[in-house]
Amino acid sequence: MKVISLRITDDAIILTYTRNNQSLQAIITYDPKQAIGENLEKIRERLVGISFDAAVIENPLEYEFSDTIVGINHQRIDIGLALTNMLNIPVVSQQTVKSVGLEKAVARKQDYNQWHLDYYGQYTSKRNYGQESMLTIGNGFFGLRGSYVEATADQDNYPGTYIAGFYNQNTTKINDRDVVNEDLVNLPNAQFLTFGVGQQRPFTVTKENVQDIYRSLDLHTGELRTTMLIQLATGHVLRIVTTKVADMKNWHQYAIRYQLTPINFSGSLQVYSKIDGSVTNDNVERYQNFDQHHIDISEMSTAGAEAYLAGHTKTSNIDFIVGTKFTSSSVDTNRHLAVTNTDDAITQTITLDVEQNKTYTFEKNVAMFTSQETQGSLMDHATKELQNAGFDSSEQNSNQFWQGLWSNADIQIEGDLTSQKLTRVNTFHMFVSASSTANPNLDASVGARGLHGEAYRGHVFWDEMFVIPYYTQHYPKLARQLLMYRYNRLGAAKKYAASEGYKGAMYPWQSGMYGDEQSQFVHLNPITKSWDPDNSRLQRHVSLSVAYNIWTYYHMTNDVDFMNQYGLEMLLEISRFWISKAIYNEKTKRYTIKKVMGPDEFHEGYPNSDEEGLTNNAYTNIMVAWLFKTVEELRKDTISAATFKEVTTKVGFDEKLFAKMDKISHHLKLDINEDGIIGQFEGYFKLPTLNFENYRKKYGDISRMDRILKAEGRNPDAYQVAKQADTLMAFYNFDFNSVNELIKGLGYKLPKEYLTKNIEYYLDRTTHGSTLSRIVYAVLSLVDGNMDQSWKLFSQALLSDYYDIQGGTTAEGIHLGVMGATLLLETRNYAGVDQLTDQVKVNPHLPSHWQSIAFKQFFRGTQYSFKITHDLINVTADHDTKIYVAGKEIAVPAGKATTVTYQKPVNDN
Repeated sequence: MKVISLRITDDAIILTYTRNNQSLQAIITYDPKQAIGENLEKIRERLVGISFDAAVIENPLEYEFSDTIVGINHQRIDIGLALTNMLNIPVVSQQTVKSVGLEKAVARKQDYNQWHLDYYGQYTSKRNYGQESMLTIGNGFFGLRGSYVEATADQDNYPGTYIAGFYNQNTTKINDRDVVNEDLVNLPNAQFLTFGVGQQRPFTVTKENVQDIYRSLDLHTGELRTTMLIQLATGHVLRIVTTKVADMKNWHQYAIRYQLTPINFSGSLQVYSKIDGSVTNDNVERYQNFDQHHIDISEMSTAGAEAYLAGHTKTSNIDFIVGTKFTSSSVDTNRHLAVTNTDDAITQTITLDVEQNKTYTFEKNVAMFTSQETQGSLMDHATKELQNAGFDSSEQNSNQFWQGLWSNADIQIEGDLTSQKLTRVNTFHMFVSASSTANPNLDASVGARGLHGEAYRGHVFWDEMFVIPYYTQHYPKLARQLLMYRYNRLGAAKKYAASEGYKGAMYPWQSGMYGDEQSQFVHLNPITKSWDPDNSRLQRHVSLSVAYNIWTYYHMTNDVDFMNQYGLEMLLEISRFWISKAIYNEKTKRYTIKKVMGPDEFHEGYPNSDEEGLTNNAYTNIMVAWLFKTVEELRKDTISAATFKEVTTKVGFDEKLFAKMDKISHHLKLDINEDGIIGQFEGYFKLPTLNFENYRKKYGDISRMDRILKAEGRNPDAYQVAKQADTLMAFYNFDFNSVNELIKGLGYKLPKEYLTKNIEYYLDRTTHGSTLSRIVYAVLSLVDGNMDQSWKLFSQALLSDYYDIQGGTTAEGIHLGVMGATLLLETRNYAGVDQLTDQVKVNPHLPSHWQSIAFKQFFRGTQYSFKITHDLINVTADHDTKIYVAGKEIAVPAGKATTVTYQKPVNDN
């Protein structure tokens, strides 16, 4: 085992390591005023190109939080954690090595790092907000941000609580205009707990009174534990351990265990529990000018250890109740509990005498119900729920759920500690945002920011397209219920299309409670104070993403009942919309689709034009051609032919429409130049380019080039610049051959290696202002055979929320789309298990440092288990089936492990 050893002094980091069988030592001096990260970066620079199995730190501080915490620059940081992230190896302390031995210490730390998301130290502002997002726990019904229970909303802390589908609309008068916004509502804060010593003020989390904080999310069990060492101004020292868990069975509940240990004193102690109904939606700074007060409190009551706060949303009139049970095994709650009420909060206080070095344990069980998912008296439901509630039962329910989920949905990666951990982090948040326990009872889908924050106002976007296929592979019933959210809003989509002069169903770019368009039509320019058009709603491709999710679900599950009852109707109405939107041009003999935006988002229209939107966005037109072809194939499907005819009759989709659909599908217009570059939209090639290098030198981060250009008085519409992948998005959705056939079907013949040229062309014009952009280009690069580029883009996307690479956006909620997309890329592209055709095809492209990848997936009623190395494919299935490797059919008998040798990746392009 090759090991690097580090010793930390007051002004140097001393590295001892072996290179070419020689023992070497390097001394990195540092300035105490210099940032910690820069010192650690020096270590990485010194060790570049050297492979290590582990690292040992010689002088850890002796705190129980972690075995590798050391001080540097008179600050404390878990250098073991930081170096693990930098060097992708486990880091342990010399003290632990002496205690259990090197191999055991390293193995234990490696296993720990694969299953825990840890943060050491106290952070402020958006950085702490971002950590709260990443530490969110939940069960699909609710999300509970990973804040300190002692915190209330301020510039450094935001203890938000969100329930799926729980929206409210408020109207705010801004600059003489009424602006309506619909928000996912922040519920009353029921996780609040704190303490006071000797009738002093209740404790708050501040820099002055916190010596150490260590937060650890156990992905394996779903538990979030925060350990704090506190020294008050009075000299009192306490250790506080808080454990939070979302109940994954009784999905209206969560539970908190609060343990206090007085370290250097005995005396009187007060513990406070509150339900705070004064909360507003304050997670997103740019929304501050809008009315963010969404709830009214109508009732408060207490009964012994229980407290209840009830109310309703201001305009959507959804009733809710939050109930808590506050108990302690350390004291008689009935004798020592007092209650204090204000207009919108209930506080319960337990006073007790404590002894030095003795631990006192308190429990807070919380139940939440709304009139959306619950019939009858909410108070009756909450009271009944709390009767048998207890931390132990919630903890057990959480452990059982996550054990079952990891046995079904885990992706196991050998050889890459960082990728393994972050893959599990992303998987965890996928099932915080939606779960097979809660969501079958809800009329809700997954928002772009999960249940983790208030960005995008909790709305549902096209991001579903990057996550629902993943749910389909592991929990098909969950995916079906998420699709029902769209079916239940089909009427709203048809109404929206009619309001814009179209037929059929036009789904909104931003969808919330009712399925009406929640994108703004204008926005206030803060500089000119004038109202400018907001054309973001013109991303009509959201309807195509709905169609894509319907097709992938049916394709992977063979759920004929869903398709016959719901899916076909949605596909036909979406097709009717695009038929009505396509305009025939007698001059070109082709159909044109106008007034749209592509995924790019930087381009809302043409420069110096009063007409909104763009014409013939390539991604939109290719996907429309795919939709029409797919509907025609479903029409010929013998399984559903009879029902298809019934549905077409029901919705009035006649032969004339089928004939027009067929004609459009072969004559949609694309702009393609002589080099085979597909124009992002009509007229794109006429726009000038930008010198990105000059802008990087001037601004550094140019991901939001649109804002930079506007600040310079220029319009991004006027340049060849893109926020994210657009033109080539179809190559992400489908395999190369399928997209190539669609383009040929439109009557275009492209030169050899056109995809390579297109990728290079658009990468040179893309700023990756969306994290999804890197995922799409990672897939495109892989298809094109450029593994180095693919890995670079993928690894940036995998780290994007963990490192908050967009400069504070994770503070407002995780990016669920990129989390789901990384999981799909790992199995569909790197492992090469492709379910987009009628047979499971396996064509691996493992990153060179991944030793293996293993996972399970469902496809058409069969569960497959794969383990793939660089030369072997091991597969087991629970039914007799077959797979295809490099075009060769391989029989897989039920329950019998089948191993296939493969030579090298096959490039389909």
